[in-house]
Amino acid sequence: MMETPAAASCTRRPLLCLLLLLAALCLRPGFGMYTVNAVYGDTIVMPCPQGVPNNLMFGKWKYEMADTSPVFIAFRSTTKKTVQYDDVLEYKDRLSLSENYTLSIKNARISDEKRFVCMLVTVDNVYEEPTVVKVFKQPSQPEIIHPANFLETEKLKMLGECIARESYPDGNITWYKNGNILQPVEGVVVMSLQKVVDQSTGLFTTTSSLQYMPTKKDANAQFACSVTYYGPSGQEKISSEPVVFDVHYPTEKVTIKVLSQRNTIKEGDNITLKCSGNGNPPPQEFLFYIPGEPEGIRSSDTYVMTDVRRNATGEYKCSLIDRSMEDSTTITVHYLDLSLTPSGEVIKQIGEALPISCTISSSRNATMFWIKDNTRMQTSPSFSSLEYKDAGNYICETTLQEVEGLKKRQTLTLIVEGKPQIRMSKKTQSNKSKTIICHVEGFPKPAVQWTTTGSGSIINKTEETNYVNGKFSSKIVISPEENVTLTCIAENQLERTVTSINVSAISIPEYDEPDERNGDNREKVNDQAKLIVGIVVGLLLAALVAGIIYWVYMKKSKTASKHVDKDLGNIEENKKLEENNHKSEA
Repeated sequence: MMETPAAASCTRRPLLCLLLLLAALCLRPGFGMYTVNAVYGDTIVMPCPQGVPNNLMFGKWKYEMADTSPVFIAFRSTTKKTVQYDDVLEYKDRLSLSENYTLSIKNARISDEKRFVCMLVTVDNVYEEPTVVKVFKQPSQPEIIHPANFLETEKLKMLGECIARESYPDGNITWYKNGNILQPVEGVVVMSLQKVVDQSTGLFTTTSSLQYMPTKKDANAQFACSVTYYGPSGQEKISSEPVVFDVHYPTEKVTIKVLSQRNTIKEGDNITLKCSGNGNPPPQEFLFYIPGEPEGIRSSDTYVMTDVRRNATGEYKCSLIDRSMEDSTTITVHYLDLSLTPSGEVIKQIGEALPISCTISSSRNATMFWIKDNTRMQTSPSFSSLEYKDAGNYICETTLQEVEGLKKRQTLTLIVEGKPQIRMSKKTQSNKSKTIICHVEGFPKPAVQWTTTGSGSIINKTEETNYVNGKFSSKIVISPEENVTLTCIAENQLERTVTSINVSAISIPEYDEPDERNGDNREKVNDQAKLIVGIVVGLLLAALVAGIIYWVYMKKSKTASKHVDKDLGNIEENKKLEENNHKSEA
């Protein structure tokens, strides 16, 4: 039998043939690739994929890298029960090989990402099973660094950079606006990506910069970024915190407002004008145009006018400093004028006429009403002939219902003066007493005094009624033994008035005049009837009284002539007495 070249080669080089055999075994069907996923910094656990055979002599672990020779790192003998670790610097104090030939590597590194091989050697065979180690490192949470202080419309500007640090393998960065993915748009959305590897750790730092041209709608928009990376369980994502950027845009509209606590403005109020622009940042200065001012007044966004008058009514404007746009508003300053003629304290005489005029001038229709002595009047006062009851305090008041706090009032204090006027009356009661009443009118209130004729003595026992509307009465009650004349004296600052009345000693009931206690028409009719009856009765009694007086007179001689009765209520009696006197003298 001829020897083949391969057999001849194996005879000459047995070690080479052994390596070829091992390679062939590794490439046979059934020899799969086992992968272990590890997390950076954790412990890598690699079981030997090949089950431990019964006649195992020893086992070894090694790792293989492209273009380099295999490096053995761990050995375990079945017979000697010993474990040996090769002097490999990067795995010093990091390896552990168990009895079932499971290899553990502490503190996983990126450099541990290799092809490890578990080799089991028996008496008659060699078994090798490869394991591929994959190491993953989750990046830090991405953040937006170097953010722009503000963005400007119509300008492409660097918004910021999104950075994700220390990842393996490297990740990809995506930008978002309000939760929506930002896609590159030429001249509007420009992105650039940069990845840097730390040579000492093998970890990646990924940075994405974003240039952005905003619109006015981007005000308050939220920008964020995320990093997508691969971990042991597959693809994952981490997002940054959102960031809101101040977007600057020019003013497109100017607005003027009146700042007031009320809906209406009246004379004496303060007016604050507020001008604003809808740009960002808003304009800080404006030109205010005030009625009556030929030029605009440069001011901040507010302009204040104090204690305004009605001539401040008109159109107000404000504009940007460059006068490119403006706004206007109309202000009405409400007013209310009231003129009362006459006003203040007015003194008039009773019976005089007094025209009163209360006129109003206002910015809107006003209501007017009169008050006398705290009581609202139904009609406006007007006097053609003043009476005492017309005296009092009159108030003319007007208000503008639509304007809060705008009302005016003026006062007229009317004093009606009059000289004292006296009217006397008497009543004879059945008990022989006589009531004499002095009815007095006048203002200021007259002082009343009673005297008797002859002695001139003053009568102090009097009664007075209340002084109402310039009227009151003073009353005395007497029971005369003889005919007397009573005098009522009423006096105020204007005049002194005196009136007398004759009172007879006769005790026959009589009612000379009614006591005017009120002006009721029914009482007036009754008084007139009583007066007629009194006159008839008086005439009947007059004849009897005349005879008696004549007999007394003739008996007492001529001295009776000195007692002349002037009783105004007994006219017939006086005439009889005078006739008897003349007869006696004849």
